Amino acid sequence: MSQETRHNIEGVIFLILFCLTIPAANWMIGHVGTTCVPNGPCLLPVAPGLMAPSGVLMIGAALVLRDLVQRRLGVEFGIAAIVAGTALSAGVAPPSLVIASAAAFLLSEAADFAVYTPLARRRLVLAVIASSSVGLVVDSLTFLYLAFGSLDFLAGQIVGKAWMVLLSVPLVAYLRRRDTKLGLNPV
Repeated sequence: MSQETRHNIEGVIFLILFCLTIPAANWMIGHVGTTCVPNGPCLLPVAPGLMAPSGVLMIGAALVLRDLVQRRLGVEFGIAAIVAGTALSAGVAPPSLVIASAAAFLLSEAADFAVYTPLARRRLVLAVIASSSVGLVVDSLTFLYLAFGSLDFLAGQIVGKAWMVLLSVPLVAYLRRRDTKLGLNPV
């Protein structure tokens, strides 16, 4: 198998994982947590004394996967993944969460694109961290306001997503080094 084929297969894997993070996050909000707020989200601790809706774990991973999809396959695949993930979410989450999630992803995708694209060729790890940081704030503000009409969990959302982004940095750095050695368009 050629390196270019392996590169494309990785892109498809990142795409599938990205598509699945959206419904997983929306399902988790209603079913997974250390406590569930009546008529609200299930929460989990993300730092001492700081709670967040449980879907933050999946969304933090989604922000990085979105960048990897864009890098491997192009931005149009990232947008298609949002549409596919939203459609899958409709089967596992209430409509209010699905709409809030789709709007948050689309707005954070625009913010991510504006930050990630200019940085990605030279400084991939910085591009992923910077774009994910901007994206997680936009996503959190939009989602919390639309889904719950409140920004009560904003700090927890930001911290929870940031943990997932930071945990992904070694993988992104590895992919960048490996692709550079192979002479591929570095991820």
